[in-house]
Amino acid sequence: MSDELEKLAALLQEDVPPPRSEAKMAALQAGMAAFEKNSENFQGSPEADRPIHNRPQNGAGFLEGLRIMFEKLSPRGLMLGGASFATIALAIVVTQNVNLTGPAPKAVQNEMPESAVFTAPEAKSGDVGAIAAGPSAPPANSPVVLRDKDVSGAGNVRTEAPRERGIAPPEPSLQATAPAPAIVGGFVAPRSQRRLGLLQAQSDGFAAAPPANRDQFAGEDVSPVKVAKDEPVSTFSIDVDTASYSVMRRSLLNGHLPNPDSVRTEELINYFDYNYASPQTAAQPFAPQATLMPTPWNADTLLLHIGIQGYEIPLADRPPVNLVFLIDTSGSMNAPDKLPLLIQSFRLLLSSLNAQDTVAIVTYAGAAGMALEPTSASDSRKILDALARLSAGGSTAGQAGLEQAYGLAESMMAEGETSRVILATDGDFNVGMSSTDAMQKFIEAKRKTRVYLSILGFGQGNYNDALMQTLAQNGNGTAAYIDTLAEAQKLLVDQIGGALFTIAQDVKIQVEFNPAEVAEYRLIGYETRALTRADFNNDAVDAGDIGAGSQVTALYEITPVGSAAVSVDPLRYGEARPLPEGNGELAFLKLRYKLPGEATSNLITTPVLNAPMDQVSQDVLFSTAVASFGQLLRGDTRLGGWSYDDVLRLAQQGRGEDPFGYRSEFIRLVRLAKTAQ
Repeated sequence: MSDELEKLAALLQEDVPPPRSEAKMAALQAGMAAFEKNSENFQGSPEADRPIHNRPQNGAGFLEGLRIMFEKLSPRGLMLGGASFATIALAIVVTQNVNLTGPAPKAVQNEMPESAVFTAPEAKSGDVGAIAAGPSAPPANSPVVLRDKDVSGAGNVRTEAPRERGIAPPEPSLQATAPAPAIVGGFVAPRSQRRLGLLQAQSDGFAAAPPANRDQFAGEDVSPVKVAKDEPVSTFSIDVDTASYSVMRRSLLNGHLPNPDSVRTEELINYFDYNYASPQTAAQPFAPQATLMPTPWNADTLLLHIGIQGYEIPLADRPPVNLVFLIDTSGSMNAPDKLPLLIQSFRLLLSSLNAQDTVAIVTYAGAAGMALEPTSASDSRKILDALARLSAGGSTAGQAGLEQAYGLAESMMAEGETSRVILATDGDFNVGMSSTDAMQKFIEAKRKTRVYLSILGFGQGNYNDALMQTLAQNGNGTAAYIDTLAEAQKLLVDQIGGALFTIAQDVKIQVEFNPAEVAEYRLIGYETRALTRADFNNDAVDAGDIGAGSQVTALYEITPVGSAAVSVDPLRYGEARPLPEGNGELAFLKLRYKLPGEATSNLITTPVLNAPMDQVSQDVLFSTAVASFGQLLRGDTRLGGWSYDDVLRLAQQGRGEDPFGYRSEFIRLVRLAKTAQ
C-alpha cells in the first residue's frame, strides 16, 4: 500500500504535459468503455443483482473503505478517474449558468455588498433611515435595480434609467443575477428572502414592469449675467425654503447626483444657520449686512455676500397659535417614508407647543374629513391617539382638504392670534382641482383670510415639488421636505419659531449697482423669486414672508469695470452716455417689508462700499462653499475649473462651530457627490 501511495504522490508532483488531442480522445474513449462495462453490472442487465451497500457507521469504517478503493486502483486509473470527475464538474458549472426554462428576466443587478443599499433617484419605495452609499456605489450612468418592498422581503424588480438625460440604459448582463438587498421594516432582509422575487420572475419567464416615476420638479434656467450699464437694478423676493437641500441629500445618500431641476442654490445656502447681527426690536425686525470678498473660483471677479438676521421672538412673548394639520391619507402615502414618517414628525411638533396653542386635524383621500376637532395642545394623549388612527388609502382630493382646513383655521382664530394650515403630502392631487395654475389661484384667494399655509413634503417617486413650491410661495408660508426624522427635529423643534410665527411679510430685496464700478453682475440662485424693478415699491405685489429668528443669505458675483472677466462686449452703435464718477460705492442695498397685518411697507437701506476684504468670517466662507456646490450640481458653466475638491477645501475652512453636525454632514455630502459624478 505504501509503494502505491508513493507512486501516486510522485505522479502528482510531476509537471503535467500540455494536453494533446489524440491523448484526450483516447482517455475519453477508455473512460466511456469502463463506464459502460460497470453499468452493465449495476443497471444494464436485468439479471444482475443490485449491490447492497453496507455503509460504515463511524469514521474509521469510511477511511477503511477509502483504503480498499485506493489499493484496487492503478495510477492510470487514478488519473482517468480524476479527468472524468473534472469533466463532469465542468458540465455542472456550465449548465448552472444556462437558463433552460425560458427567457431570462431583463431587470438584473450586479452583486452588491450587504453594507450598501442603493435606490433609484426618484424611488417610490424607501425607508425612513438614512442609507449611506459607500465606495462601492454604482457609477452615475449604470442602471440601478430596485425592489418595491413587501412584508416577506420579496418584491417587484424595476430598473431606473441612467441619470444623464437622453441616454438609454445599457442592457443588463446575465452573468450576475444576485438581487438587490430589500429593506423590510428598516432592516436588510436575508439573502434567502431577497431571492424569492427574482426566482418567481424567472419561473414566470419575465420581470415585472417598472412602475412610473412621477417626481416633478419645475426647474428654472440659471440666472443670466446682467450688464450694469443696461440693467443696474436687481430685485427679488426673499426665500427661506429648504426643501431642495433635503431632496439633494436624499439623492446623494441613495448613491446618485440629484436631478439638476431639483437644485435651488438659494435653498441650499439658507439651510444653515449663520452668526449674523441680530436686530434689537420687532419694530425693525431685520439687520442687513454686506461683505465684499474676492471670488474663490474667479480671480477677476468679486463676491457680494448679503446676510439678514430676523428678529427672534422671546418664548414668553410669542402669541398663541392655532394649527390645522392637513394630512394626505391617500393611497400614494402608503410608504414608510410618507405617512409613518409624517406621524412621527407631528409627534415631535407637539413637544414644541404649550397649553395656549390649539391643534386640529383634517385628512383627505377620496374625500376630506375632520379627524380631530380643535383641541388644546396640552391634551397630547387625545392628539396622539388621533394621529395613531390614521391610515393610507384611496384617491387624493386635495382641494376638498384645503377648503375644509382653511375654514377650520379661520374659525379657530381670535384677535391677536395666528392660524396656520400645515399641509403634509407628497403632492399627488388627483381629485377636483389638481393643476398647478388652478391651485395657485385658489391659494391666492385664500391669502386674504390671513391664514398662513406651510408645506411639508414627504416621500419619493410621486413627489410634486413644483406644486409644493407654488402653494408655499402663494400661501404666505414656506416649503420644506422631510426625508428623515432628524430633519423633522430640525424644522419642527429646533427652528419652531421660524416655522410658526411670522415677523414680516412681503419681504423684497433690491440692489442697485454703480456702473462706474461694476461692469457685470449675476445673482446666484433665486431664479423662482425674481421680481421686476417696479414690483419693489408696489405693496400689492406678494413676496416672501419671514418667520421669527429666520435668516436670509444672498450672493452676487460682480465683475468690476476694466476686469478681464467682462463677458459682454459694448455695443458699437449703442447710446453714448457718460458714466457717473466712482464715489467708492459699489452698490446700494434696499430692503422692503411689511409688519404682520399691515398694508404699507417699510424700507431699510445701506450702501455697499468697494472695499473687498482679505479676511472674512467662517460663515461667509462656508455659505460661499455651499453656493458653489449648488452651482456645480446645476451644471453652471461660469465656475471655470472649480471642482468638488475645491468645495471641500473651502467648506472645511469655514466649518467653524458645528453643534448639531449640519456642516459636517454637508462635507460628507460633497464627498458623495464627488464619488457619484
